Amino acid sequence: MGKPKEPQSAKLFMSLIASEHDIFQQGLQDLCSIFGEADTISERFPFDFTQYYTREMGKPLFRHFITFERLIPIPTLPNIKRTTNHLEEKYATLNGNRRINIDPGYIRLEHVILATTKGYTHRPYLRDGIYADLTLIYRNKSFQSLEWTYPDYRQEGVITLFNQFRKKYLEDLGGG
Repeated sequence: MGKPKEPQSAKLFMSLIASEHDIFQQGLQDLCSIFGEADTISERFPFDFTQYYTREMGKPLFRHFITFERLIPIPTLPNIKRTTNHLEEKYATLNGNRRINIDPGYIRLEHVILATTKGYTHRPYLRDGIYADLTLIYRNKSFQSLEWTYPDYRQEGVITLFNQFRKKYLEDLGGG
């Protein structure tokens, strides 16, 4: 019989999508005041794989990925997603349109998990209306996409970035 034990803390990351640089900067500042210092802010990626956010947020859209110095206990992911939802509301227009999209997740040595409010076959329910989306798995010395992985997370540059995040996480754990 296996004995239950708590998993190691995870590396928190966020994906920020916006059309206005100022809103991105304000969102980043708020996130750092809540979750601690960022240790990585990616280059600016164009976000043009879908038109899903265009009507609400305008275009052109861009995205940055951010990781944080402080590791998080995995069970806090629903709280983090609810916090980022509140930040999205804070920056929304008067008619309720978002000006920034903030998707939190975590990195472990074996996978990347995104928090979402939308359930699906590959998204187990966590709590408080939040689901876990298994986005990437680590196999053969690199993160790999899955059949349901969002197209933008399948990009070679994004996979390379998450491999770098994983290396930093390993160092944070004292193993790199």
